[in-house]
Amino acid sequence: MKKYKCDVCGYVYDPEQGDPDNGVDLGTAWEDVPAGWICPLCGVGKDEFSEDE
Repeated sequence: MKKYKCDVCGYVYDPEQGDPDNGVDLGTAWEDVPAGWICPLCGVGKDEFSEDE
């Protein structure tokens, strides 16, 4: 699964890790992360993330 990086702070969302502290289970693909989820470090929305290379 692809990782996605926050364009603002550099946080990387890794689907294998998820974000359980914020309601996203391990193994959750990026497209299945809820639209209202925000970056746990800087608080921006999913629209501020790009595919990590």
